[in-house]
Amino acid sequence: MTDGTHDAHDAHDNSLLDDGDRTAENPKKKSDRRPGVAQLLMVVSALGLWLAGRSAWLTVMTFDDKSGEAVNDLVGATWAPETTALALALAAAVGATLILGGIGRRIVGALTAVIAATAAWSPLQLLTSGADPERALDLLSSGAATQRANAPVTVSDWAQAQDLAVHSTGPVISIVMAALGVLGGALLLVRPGGTGAKRRSGAYETPEVRRERVRDDLSREPESGRVLWDALDAGVDPTDTDPAPGDGEAKR
Repeated sequence: MTDGTHDAHDAHDNSLLDDGDRTAENPKKKSDRRPGVAQLLMVVSALGLWLAGRSAWLTVMTFDDKSGEAVNDLVGATWAPETTALALALAAAVGATLILGGIGRRIVGALTAVIAATAAWSPLQLLTSGADPERALDLLSSGAATQRANAPVTVSDWAQAQDLAVHSTGPVISIVMAALGVLGGALLLVRPGGTGAKRRSGAYETPEVRRERVRDDLSREPESGRVLWDALDAGVDPTDTDPAPGDGEAKR
């Protein structure tokens, strides 16, 4: 009866240890998902800003006494050229998070939030204050509106802007995408996760180095469920407490 009672207690203790290990690991796994969510938000923000910059933000109707009336569209990348550069900067920030550690990710997260907030300024100003007719004419007369270097379509220098129509879809999408970028940067700043290089270091270990590391973990935490699984995966017998061949010689 005594042996049976001890066995039951041991089994109960082991189950508690295993549960404790899983409980300790789950928050880490959960926190490691946070960088993935932040990176996804940053990718969506960069892609959305780039696509929104390719849509028409303005339609300008001009008139001159020789050519008559003309209607031209101004896309977001022409009216607010910084949006393209900021979208590329967000994409580069995503790439940086894949190789940087926790502190580096926090810095990237802060910079991402600032970059995304900056990207929202021009579309927000266009929606609230409207378009400047003189600037629209300058863009049209320079040929930048068509984005065709070989055969740009221009209006005459003496043309006058008769009407400007603001299309809200592109600017609104830009603002929403910028907000997602700010959210992703803030999330990365608060929850940067672990070091990417450290998580991938196990992939470059030789089998012998991995078994040696597992044996060291077993000596420190012989009852850890995670260590036991690592030992079985590495081909190490977790019940064998004898040192591996060569360990004794190395110690001597």
